[in-house]
Amino acid sequence: MSRVALVTGGSRGIGAAISKALKAAGYTVAATYAGNDEAAKAFTDETGIHTYKWSVADYDACVEGIAKVEADLGPVDILVNNAGITRDAPFHKMTREQWAEVMDTNLSGLFNMTHPLWNGMRERSFGRIISISSINGQKGQFGQANYSAAKAGDIGFTKALAQEGARKNITANVICPGYIATEMVMAVPEKVRDAIIGTIPVGRLGEPEDIARCVVFLASDEAGFITGSTLTANGGQYLV
Repeated sequence: MSRVALVTGGSRGIGAAISKALKAAGYTVAATYAGNDEAAKAFTDETGIHTYKWSVADYDACVEGIAKVEADLGPVDILVNNAGITRDAPFHKMTREQWAEVMDTNLSGLFNMTHPLWNGMRERSFGRIISISSINGQKGQFGQANYSAAKAGDIGFTKALAQEGARKNITANVICPGYIATEMVMAVPEKVRDAIIGTIPVGRLGEPEDIARCVVFLASDEAGFITGSTLTANGGQYLV
């Protein structure tokens, strides 16, 4: 029986690429989504991957949703915390709501998803927690005090979790993508996109599949000695 992988925000963009790559690698995959029913249905029709609707910002919804996934597919051994939102604004114009919405999804969402799965992973002595942070969680970004703070928090969460899970064969790692050719990035004006590419030494935007391959490796048995690590995948744009 193949291991079960749960990918939050797994039906679009980077998350969709991760879900597809994990399925191709032999995992049984479930993908969550927050609101776009049409896109989720199209994704399931295309891939055969089960989709489940709930907000990672809601702890009780996560508990209920995870229980449904495990009833359908079996215990979750691999969790990919990918779901995220932006509510950008210069700090002097940022509202409490913009701050809270991003924190609730991009940081508290990691707790809400990981906490209900943690004891089961400990009991089975196996788990993989892979969280998707961002280059802007490493270097900060104008207009993203909320997003940068949350994504930096993802890194700290991962480092602490790695130490607690190590003796139970649970690894926790974080991936920090640079600028990836998702719908959001491709929608910006071409001049802006060209300016971004000009700051990337490899001379191109990343592809969602670049991040998906990182996830597949970190989920594997072969990556069992890697925990608490930050994998930077940004084409050399920011070196740490």
